[in-house]
Amino acid sequence: MNTPVMIVTVLVGVGAFFGLVLALANKKFAMETNPLIEEVEDILPKGQCGACGFAGCQKYAEAVVEDPEVPPNLCVPGKAAVAEMVAKLTGKHADATEAHYAHINCRGTCDAAKNKANYEGVEDCAAAKLVMGGGKACKYGCIGYGNCTKACHFHAIEMGEKGIPVVNPKLCTGCGACAKACPQNIISLISYENKVEVSCSSKDKGAIARKNCANACIGCGLCMRTCTHQAIEIVDNLAKVNSAICREKCKEAVCIAKCPTKAITELVIG
Repeated sequence: MNTPVMIVTVLVGVGAFFGLVLALANKKFAMETNPLIEEVEDILPKGQCGACGFAGCQKYAEAVVEDPEVPPNLCVPGKAAVAEMVAKLTGKHADATEAHYAHINCRGTCDAAKNKANYEGVEDCAAAKLVMGGGKACKYGCIGYGNCTKACHFHAIEMGEKGIPVVNPKLCTGCGACAKACPQNIISLISYENKVEVSCSSKDKGAIARKNCANACIGCGLCMRTCTHQAIEIVDNLAKVNSAICREKCKEAVCIAKCPTKAITELVIG
């Protein structure tokens, strides 16, 4: 037998030996998987969004089955229906949770917001923010490169024609992945029961905010003075709505008509 053939034979033999050893070790030390974990994982949405606080659906399934302290209602995208099924499988009680969806706290569209520079770098919001905060004059507003849309696992958010993300509340699960991806922190999760919301994040004084964006809240306080339920206040030159008071007491949102820039918007879920 010549040398090359001998080398190949030896290598094949060694490989086969160690393969057999690994196969026997795997069989001997293999850990049995609780079949209930697979059942729970099968009913989860598979968005891998991490809204439950665990690294993906499988990890949450393992935790909710094996840890009695982990509640069955942590799957935000699955909402009440999935929570009830997980509770039934695990023998736990699923407390009711309020459904939420993503809201963009900015209306700085391309025809309303002024630009301070032409950004020509990587089309990424976080990258653009590192370069003088992006191209828009308002340092608080949407940068407009769609990091939120890329982060959405459920195709519930897309860039609108005017450069601002648009959320489809019917598809949004409220997982919060888009909010985490936004370097401007202008995406909030709000209740489907909310009536109005301030679609602006600018903390600049009125004259500056209006100069930078025609749709900005200018902190004039007209909405606050108009609201008969004290559900609105001005904080850091920006109107803030107490949604709980608004939902409970307001029958007609007169604040919307009084807002000179229409920064306060009515929320209508069709």
